Amino acid sequence: MSQDEIAVMDGGKCIMQLRGVRPFFSDKFDITKHSRYKELSDYDPKNTFDIEDYVKHLQHMKVTPNTEVDEAFDCGEVSGQEDNSPTTTK
Repeated sequence: MSQDEIAVMDGGKCIMQLRGVRPFFSDKFDITKHSRYKELSDYDPKNTFDIEDYVKHLQHMKVTPNTEVDEAFDCGEVSGQEDNSPTTTK
C-alpha cells in the first residue's frame, strides 16, 4: 500500500501490525461503547494519569507491618532466609 493510499484510507479502518502476522486491515473500535469508557481521560480530563504526582506519592508512602498489600503483589510471608538457602547456618 502506498503512502497516498494510506492518506485516503477509510477513517473507520486501521492497519493492525502484530508480531508473526502480516499487517492487515481491521475496523476501528469505538471506545465510547466500552463499559469502562468513563474511566478514560477522553471522557473526563480529571482521569488523566500524572506520572509526576504518582512518583511524588510513592516517595512519601510508608510501608508498615500493617500495610495491606494488593493480592496481585502479595508474595506470601517473608520471615528471613529459607531453610535450604546455602547461606543459612544451623
